[in-house]
Amino acid sequence: MDVVTEHGTDILGEPYAAETLGLSSDDEGPVVATLVSRPAASPTSRAVLYVHGFCDYFFQSHLAEFFVERDIDFYALDLRKYGRSIRPWQTPNFCRDLSEYYGELNVAMSLIRERDEHRHVIVNAHSTGGLVTALWADHERRTGAQVADGFIMNSPWLDLAGSLALRTVGTRAIGQLGRMRPYAVIPRTVTDLYVEGIHGDRRGEWEFDETFKPATSFPVRAGWLAAIRRGHARLHAGLDVAAPVLVLHSSRSSLPKEWNDDVQRTDTVLDVRQIARWAPRLGQQVETVAIEEAMHDVVLSSRPVREQVFARMAAWLDA
Repeated sequence: MDVVTEHGTDILGEPYAAETLGLSSDDEGPVVATLVSRPAASPTSRAVLYVHGFCDYFFQSHLAEFFVERDIDFYALDLRKYGRSIRPWQTPNFCRDLSEYYGELNVAMSLIRERDEHRHVIVNAHSTGGLVTALWADHERRTGAQVADGFIMNSPWLDLAGSLALRTVGTRAIGQLGRMRPYAVIPRTVTDLYVEGIHGDRRGEWEFDETFKPATSFPVRAGWLAAIRRGHARLHAGLDVAAPVLVLHSSRSSLPKEWNDDVQRTDTVLDVRQIARWAPRLGQQVETVAIEEAMHDVVLSSRPVREQVFARMAAWLDA
């Protein structure tokens, strides 16, 4: 049974609190997720739930401030085996199927809606979190439930970047390997340029724990990538998250091999053309906005750019 096992001050300090959600064990042992919260200054019936991407966790306190300043209580979920939820015996960021995350998403939403009495809840999801929450919302809709009143998607991962061969023949090979050797590491070349562009100790503005968000990422494993590709296939067939969706992404992608200005002005992780192509498959009411000179995580972009991002979000929330 899923239960809240711990409650206390979050690693970000006051006014952030954190709850450890005890979940059913898997083949690696006990599993937890972590629900972080920050209340608005006055009681409100509105809330937002933030869900991070791959090799990521919630640290974007300025994003929380954006919402609480608009009288929206803020929550963020570090999924199982991510960030605050990683335990020493676990393979970081690993799952065999994206539906494994539905458990903690449902627990978090129950706490937000029922225990904390929020009638209006928005989901704000980044990258892989966008794919996971879309699949979850569509699944819950099929059971007769609506999980959220709206979705703000920050560069959602809607297809595999790379060649057509990688997305077809390569995907079939990944699927076979994922069934036979789910923990096998997929070879890839990863630079530390993205973290170079965002970390405050380097060329960026933001502070985060590199044990939770390593500069060259965690290894990508076959079972996890096969789960991602199955999720992409379901999305491409068409989902319905049963709520309005705002999709925000950079206007341009790039793949720099060494430092240049594009690192902080483009999406260096995903192909933004794929985001634009597949975003309409999220639901029946989708608005997609390309932001000039935005990074992959658009709210970590330079101040003038992220001000545009927040202005778009504010206008959508008001509407």
